[in-house]
Amino acid sequence: MPSTNIMMKDIKEIIIPEEVIQNRIKELGEEISNSYDPEDEVIMVCILRGAVIFAADLARHINLPVTIDFMDVSSYGQGTSSSGVVRIIKDLEENIENKHVLIVEDIIDTGLTLKHVVDMLKTREPASIKIVTLLDKPERRVEKQVEVDFNGFEVPDKFVVGYGLDYAEKYRNLPFIGVLKEELYS
Repeated sequence: MPSTNIMMKDIKEIIIPEEVIQNRIKELGEEISNSYDPEDEVIMVCILRGAVIFAADLARHINLPVTIDFMDVSSYGQGTSSSGVVRIIKDLEENIENKHVLIVEDIIDTGLTLKHVVDMLKTREPASIKIVTLLDKPERRVEKQVEVDFNGFEVPDKFVVGYGLDYAEKYRNLPFIGVLKEELYS
C-alpha cells in the first residue's frame, strides 16, 4: 500500500487490502473457469467505468477463451446513491445471441441498475447470463431478484472507493478498497 499516495488523506479506513483483493480475484477466476464448459463462448460484459480494473485482472485468471465487451450504464451521476433512473450510455458491440454472458460489476448496491441490464440483455437471447461482482452490499439490496453467481466480498453499508470505485470520478486508481471520509461527500 503506497502510504505516500496523496489521496490517502481522504480515506477513513482500508477495509480490503490490495493483497486480499488479488488473492480473491484469482479464486474467482478459477470458480468462473470451472463453471463453464471449455467449448462455451463466453463474453465478459464489463460495466464501465468502475469494473474495468476488476475485469482486466479477472480476465487474466479465467482459463477459457473470452471476449470482452463494455457497457456504460449510469444511475448515480455525481451523487453517492442510485437515482433509480438507469441510462445506457454505451451499449454492447458484440452480438450475444446463443453466447454465455458474464456480467462484470464493481459493486452491487440496490441492485436496480443491474436488474435493468440483465432484463435488457435477456431480450437478446444469450445462452446464459451470470454475474460476478467484486463487492456486494446485501443490506442495501432493493431488487431481490438479482442473483449474483460469483461474489468477491460483502461490504458494509459505507461509501467505499478504490480499485475502480470512485467518488466524482476520483479514487479509482487506489489499489485497495477504502471508506471515504464522510466530510468529502456529505
